[in-house]
Amino acid sequence: MIRIERSVTMSGLALAIALLAAPSAQAQSADMTFFVTSSGPGKGADLGGLEGADAQCQKLAQAGGVGAKIWRAYLSTQAADGKPAVNAKDRIGKGPWQNAKGAVIAKDVADLHGTANNLTKQTALSEKGEVTNGRGDTPNRHDILTGSQPDGTAFGAGDDKTCKNWTSSTQGAAVVGHADRQGLRDDEPSKSWNSSHPSRGPDGGCSQADLKSTGGDGLFYCFASN
Repeated sequence: MIRIERSVTMSGLALAIALLAAPSAQAQSADMTFFVTSSGPGKGADLGGLEGADAQCQKLAQAGGVGAKIWRAYLSTQAADGKPAVNAKDRIGKGPWQNAKGAVIAKDVADLHGTANNLTKQTALSEKGEVTNGRGDTPNRHDILTGSQPDGTAFGAGDDKTCKNWTSSTQGAAVVGHADRQGLRDDEPSKSWNSSHPSRGPDGGCSQADLKSTGGDGLFYCFASN
């Protein structure tokens, strides 16, 4: 009898702790305006174009309790088929942006693309509030799709830098950044959060397997634009 009462008491205590913790977790995420996707659509760099990438941001934000905001993927596209280029920096609003734990990433677009932004491995959290695996972790997932130059603008037409504007899962290449700001060398590209190197691999450069082979997983940045 004593054992049963003790078990009930412990269960009640655990429930009380969980109930107390829940509002705190919600309060942390309510003001989230930035995250790294915990997963992509699963087709490598074929995100369904900008529209599909935005939808993935919105879907994950909804699951994270912040779906009321308008979410946009930090992705550039190149001029093609009569359509103009799109700059990633022009898609994400004015800021400021903060992660799931309340840490401010950047106060505005200029700050985000400057040398003093607060985007690091510790702050590049997913919509779940989890750290994104980086160099030295297994698996490494620090390659983040952007298709962008360091200042957040699109590359010129010609050489593919966006896996055919986020519609190819085979041939092409996509420029990625490093969420943990680390690479093989101690240079600026290796430390860049948004413009480190192009993807590559045996399937053509844009498949899920290709992205994984160089330390990625088809992830991208999402920002609340409103």
